[in-house]
Amino acid sequence: MGEIRLKRIYEDAEPRDGQRILVERMWPRGMRKEDARLDLWLKEVAPSPELRKWFGHDPEKWPEFKRRYRDELAQRPNLLEDLRGRARSGPVTLLYAARDREHNSAVALREILEEDDSR
Repeated sequence: MGEIRLKRIYEDAEPRDGQRILVERMWPRGMRKEDARLDLWLKEVAPSPELRKWFGHDPEKWPEFKRRYRDELAQRPNLLEDLRGRARSGPVTLLYAARDREHNSAVALREILEEDDSR
């Protein structure tokens, strides 16, 4: 699988980003759609509203959040396979809005994609 990068959507787009995919259920605050330079907005791959609310970006809940998110994604294998296919054809940048760069759904999603691809 090719490289999967992570980037806050508020950062400038760069040619090395490859395909830019927003992996948030809701549109990021303050971001104009024409400024986002997206190739795809994949809302369906984002955590459920219930899981997102439960997590609340609490680092203490991070391991359990990743487990629950993996369970949710297991119900949508076609979305994961689509992302893997895109990554095989070139760089992909998963775009997220969270301020926390270490504990957000895009970080978890990349881990899941990379782990599952190595099996």
